[in-house]
Amino acid sequence: MTRLLTLPAGLLLAALPAIAVQAAPAAAPDNRPSSAVNVFIGTGGDGHTYPGATRPWGMVQLSPDTQTRHFKQSYPWAAGYRYEDDTILGFSHTHFSGTGHSDLGDVLLMPYTGETKLEPGYPERAFSGYRSRFRHATEKAWPGYYAVHLDDQDVDVELTASERVGLHRYRFPAGLDAKVILDLRSSIYNYAGKNLWSSLRVRGDSLMTGMRSTRGWAPGRQLYFAIQFSRPMLTHELHNREDGVEYRGFAGPGSGPADKAQVEGKALVAAFGFGPQSRELLVKVAISPVSEDNAIANLAEMPGWDFDAERDKARAAWDTALSAVDITAEPKQRQMVYTALYHTMLGPTLFMDRDGSYRGPDNAVHKADGFRFHSTFSLWDTYRALHPLMTIIQPPERNADFVRSLVVSQQQSPYGILPVWQFAGLETWCMIGYHAVPVIADAYMKGIPGIDADAALKAMVASAEYGPYGGLKHYMKLGYVPIDLEPEAASKTVEYAFDDWTIARMAEKMGKRDIADRFYKRAQNYRNSFDTKTGFLRARKSNGEFREPFDPTASNFGSDYTEGSAWQYSWYMPHDNAGLISLLGGDKALQDKIDMVFDAKVDEKVYAHMEDVTGLIGHYAHGNEPSHHVAYLYNFAGAPWKTQQRLVKIMATQYAPAPAGLSGNDDVGQMSAWFTFTSLGFYPVAPGSNQYILGRPFVDRAVLRLPNGRSFTVRAEHLAPANVYVGSVRLNGKPLDATYITHEQIMAGGELVFTMQAAPNKQWGVSAASRPYTMTLYDAK
Repeated sequence: MTRLLTLPAGLLLAALPAIAVQAAPAAAPDNRPSSAVNVFIGTGGDGHTYPGATRPWGMVQLSPDTQTRHFKQSYPWAAGYRYEDDTILGFSHTHFSGTGHSDLGDVLLMPYTGETKLEPGYPERAFSGYRSRFRHATEKAWPGYYAVHLDDQDVDVELTASERVGLHRYRFPAGLDAKVILDLRSSIYNYAGKNLWSSLRVRGDSLMTGMRSTRGWAPGRQLYFAIQFSRPMLTHELHNREDGVEYRGFAGPGSGPADKAQVEGKALVAAFGFGPQSRELLVKVAISPVSEDNAIANLAEMPGWDFDAERDKARAAWDTALSAVDITAEPKQRQMVYTALYHTMLGPTLFMDRDGSYRGPDNAVHKADGFRFHSTFSLWDTYRALHPLMTIIQPPERNADFVRSLVVSQQQSPYGILPVWQFAGLETWCMIGYHAVPVIADAYMKGIPGIDADAALKAMVASAEYGPYGGLKHYMKLGYVPIDLEPEAASKTVEYAFDDWTIARMAEKMGKRDIADRFYKRAQNYRNSFDTKTGFLRARKSNGEFREPFDPTASNFGSDYTEGSAWQYSWYMPHDNAGLISLLGGDKALQDKIDMVFDAKVDEKVYAHMEDVTGLIGHYAHGNEPSHHVAYLYNFAGAPWKTQQRLVKIMATQYAPAPAGLSGNDDVGQMSAWFTFTSLGFYPVAPGSNQYILGRPFVDRAVLRLPNGRSFTVRAEHLAPANVYVGSVRLNGKPLDATYITHEQIMAGGELVFTMQAAPNKQWGVSAASRPYTMTLYDAK
């Protein structure tokens, strides 16, 4: 999902200055993968990434927040932080990476000195509240670590994290009282009434716990926490500032019994004082989806107070995860690839306590048995490339965890369907399709162990046959979604058809012929919304007529298409591109149509009202997912050289080593997964096919360290800016005529070599035998 801000067509992504990777404070070898990551890429513009500390797929994302707290401005601060800002509100423990929707920002802490101010104040008015100015020159960050100097408070802040615990280290000026604000009102999606309820309780001189329930993007979300300080609190104040009324809780040492050291309400804020006796204060914050006691138990994940050791553990965890790919490339490209890999490992996030407890889609507590429950599934985005990438570079246990998390979510769902867009275990109903289905099917087709295939298929079919969802009852009856009965009907029809095909693929492999036949038939439903007269996908009414008038550039939320127009959506039948070629009238017709997509002269005003249609090259919108496979379609029409040509333009204009270096929301890693695959030289156009479509590499060499212990090397001979095209390809020393490579070939290990040249090779990959899989046989026209 990408929501709510428009980049003008032709925007130079490097408008903000390039930023250097911060070096570690101790001597570290430069060849560590984490040293190549630039966590600030995507923190400006529309990328919506955050620079803070987390572990790979960690439950805690401890990061600075700079948002203004005004509802109408919440979208730009979807990740809490924007590189363009110059004040920090505080440091909270949960963040989305790259989404187009704002939420989270739980348990915000802010160190300070001097007068206690319980309101954050305004960024344009210094000293109006507890927020502080900062400078990028004092920021240091790498995977698992973030540091900054707060200018107004003269406090140094350092952050690191384990999976469930965030660790802060504050250094205060000598002789001044060390103080900390805790604000439970603050959130990244901050509007009146978000907090349904919250509580704070002091449990001793250095420990406190609390919770809050919110009604943001996921209604009824509950989060519990435990905060432990490295020094005793000398003073503490608990406040409820609801409706402008002060309900003061507990203040000062020994001023009341322990059971009175608590406060409840919708607008809680607390202040803690530690005196001037030591400049350094450390704070641990553990979170839990289940209870305060579980949050306390999660603190045991991080014993002791050795900040440097915990920072090094976090970095080592990232080096282990990132070392799945060894990249040789020029420095900026290498930095971009490793940063993209980093972004692909920020979600789905772990969402269970150390004892396996988690909160499911029924908002009840469950316990994971033999797997680790994950949430934050941005499925409309990530089924395309992120999850297929994980099947190559991550252990099968992790991929099985994702699948099992999806399947148990279906079993615990009040509606009995798989997640659509889930976080904190809860459904948001954001976006369209039932795209947990291709994630599961792709993993099964690739032989990922640890999947209960029967339970998974049952969940997939239940989701595809749940009539009340998204016009499915009409789709099952008519063979398309009718626009007079359901919005975004054209998009829903083709996305359902692809999902249906993945069900059929999995059912066929399982020997469930009746299910396979039923869903292979449904997979052809995209034809029912394709108008051969105009050559575009169009919305039809329940009487069978296409809606009139028709404008292929028309795009509005809730109209015929989802976050796009006919120019973006008419080529979305990735399982049957030969069928698309036939509908258009042959290979040249598809080539010409995709040429028109890229080469069109499009006025910025055409899509200016659509916040998600960003990163424009003609009508191609790389900042949003429906366009992501389009450049690779030339391979299906016998013109792979055109794919190679288009990829060069996309890579040059849609990504840059700068804060505004992503042309659209990273969408929990999908934009970055596209970049990673394309840099390697191939891309999964149709997850579930077990094929990756060849493009051209953008790195000199990449070694994939496969989870089965083998390695697969991609190498580019004569890689140079002038050598845009692929002259030939060899797999394990033998010429490769196919314009795709299979998952099985990758997992067997070996070497894929591209020989690059300046002129296009228009003979390679032309024949039907060289082309990738499609459901319909190629028609030699």
